Amino acid sequence: MIETKHYAVFLFPQALEQISETIKPYLRPGPPDVHLLVSRIDPSGPLFSMILPGQADGQLIEIEIMVPHNFVRLVMSVRGEQEFGFV
Repeated sequence: MIETKHYAVFLFPQALEQISETIKPYLRPGPPDVHLLVSRIDPSGPLFSMILPGQADGQLIEIEIMVPHNFVRLVMSVRGEQEFGFV
């Protein structure tokens, strides 16, 4: 069985204040906190790049969101399809 691997990307509150209206459709509520659930990350460039699955006109697409590195508070590797968080 192949496990699906995703990343939960948590942004600093100040970053969310600046860009939350733009990325609101992609934010997931907590617990543990509001985050982006992404399929791939690339922290090696001048911006922190995140790839999310999405849909446009009924077609599956990939959405790339790029933010400054100092917006990113924490990245967690998440395996499996179930929700994660603290109870």
